[in-house]
Amino acid sequence: MALLGAGTAALAQRGYGLMARAAPDFTLHAVAGGNVRLSEHRGEVVVLSFWSSACDICRRQLDALNQSLATYRSAGLAVYGVGVDDVPTRAAEYARGIPVAFPMLLDPDKAVGRAYQVDNLPMTVLIDRSGTIRNVLRDFSAKSDDLYLQELRVLLNE
Repeated sequence: MALLGAGTAALAQRGYGLMARAAPDFTLHAVAGGNVRLSEHRGEVVVLSFWSSACDICRRQLDALNQSLATYRSAGLAVYGVGVDDVPTRAAEYARGIPVAFPMLLDPDKAVGRAYQVDNLPMTVLIDRSGTIRNVLRDFSAKSDDLYLQELRVLLNE
């Protein structure tokens, strides 16, 4: 998710206008459970992963984020999957089939996706404890996951 090397980070974050700004607040409905409001998680490091049922690599990323949550929840980590499918019923079905311990949220009108300038899937946004966007990753790979974990540890220790 977060990329530490200056050159790599610049590539991941290039053109992302929300970097170092307050994360846009939102309230979305979780597939299992009630509503989630981002601003209620100040004081936690928050990871938002934007996904679609049509994105093959999204599932691998959601699985990796689930492992991160299992390891770092007690340190103040919160993870949310945000579905930006064109067909909300397909998104809900997909979300129910993903065995993760974090809420899978639905963004049927894509308002949150637009607010976060989602331009590729999967796209993951890392928000620090004060609610500031610190990193963005517009893809997923084993290498980027290792770097994301390094940055996540830094934020959790702040």
